[in-house]
Amino acid sequence: MKSSLPADGEPLGHFVSATPFDPSITEKLTPEQERIYLASQLRLMWWKFRRHKAAVISGVFLLVLYASILICEFLAPYNLENRNVKAIYMPPQSVHLFHEGSFVGPFVYGTKLELNMETLKREYAVDPNVIHKLRFFCRGDSYEFWGLFESDVHLFCPAEGGNAYLLGTDRLGRDVLSRMIYGTRISLTIGLIGITVSFILGITIGGMAGYYGGWVDHIVQRIIEVLQSLPSIPLWLALAAIMPVTWSPILVYFGITIILGLIDWTGLARAVRSKLLSLREEEYVMAAELMGASPPRVIFRHLIPGFMSHLIASATITIPTMILGETALSFLGLGLRPPVTSWGVLLNEAQNINVVALYPWLILPVVPVILVILAFNFLGDGLRDAADPYH
Repeated sequence: MKSSLPADGEPLGHFVSATPFDPSITEKLTPEQERIYLASQLRLMWWKFRRHKAAVISGVFLLVLYASILICEFLAPYNLENRNVKAIYMPPQSVHLFHEGSFVGPFVYGTKLELNMETLKREYAVDPNVIHKLRFFCRGDSYEFWGLFESDVHLFCPAEGGNAYLLGTDRLGRDVLSRMIYGTRISLTIGLIGITVSFILGITIGGMAGYYGGWVDHIVQRIIEVLQSLPSIPLWLALAAIMPVTWSPILVYFGITIILGLIDWTGLARAVRSKLLSLREEEYVMAAELMGASPPRVIFRHLIPGFMSHLIASATITIPTMILGETALSFLGLGLRPPVTSWGVLLNEAQNINVVALYPWLILPVVPVILVILAFNFLGDGLRDAADPYH
């Protein structure tokens, strides 16, 4: 029988055994097969993730948002302290490129303020004779960049002496767009810090319950059942209400974050516990124990990576849940408080239905909340499928 072993000098990696019982019979891999068989686990996950178009788009969208929180002072055309008493409740201004058939560039028309004496509503009429051009990479309101140094450079701002409120203004004449950009920093980071607290508690407590079982499992299960039996919103309200009003905005921020993390760990702990109960009897777990591995090493090094796809999906679902929690608390006036600005704080001004009916642009901060939640859900679906070895 003619041998099919590789010729002298030919790498063995190009050959694979056709049957596990006869190493003399070999079959050469095609370049495509070699590319797949020799790829790392992370590369395989990346290839599967790229096929999920909605997840890729959502991931790019979230990356852009999280990158924007680093330079929100630069992106916002006005700073948080800027108020224009002559532009209270001004509606959004439209951006134009042409004026009377001539190209001018991006600009907004001026406005004329009139007070309706019947409804006492401020009414703004467009003045086509006044043009406020938009400048890019311009100097405007001064700000402290991350508290490190002062600057006044903005991505765009109106011409000197003009105004440009692309999403309107609030009851104090503050630019809604700028406040939404600043609010992105708080609303997005509170989810990341909260999920860190939740995952540490959930994986640790759930891992101990699933690995040890017995009385440890019984105690953990009873604690989880008690916490899950409590209504979420009243519990949030009670915990948020006990925070002293004398606390600084930073302390309130971290207090809300810890509250969200302490409440949300129960679901993850139960999922980790059920998975570890089925995996702790596997042979590789017994082998690790016989080699002297400690319980924490067995849990975090051998058991937790076995269901990483579930943890990824849980993370992408938990983050928007915490963003919604902070938004709800701030909307009800029991969460973050001014001068801290978040999407929930901005929506606090839209509590009165009469105000929303007269000035509907005040409810615009709910749009990024919806988009972020949808993006996290799509991203979670793509990451879960990519990390699942059986998908």
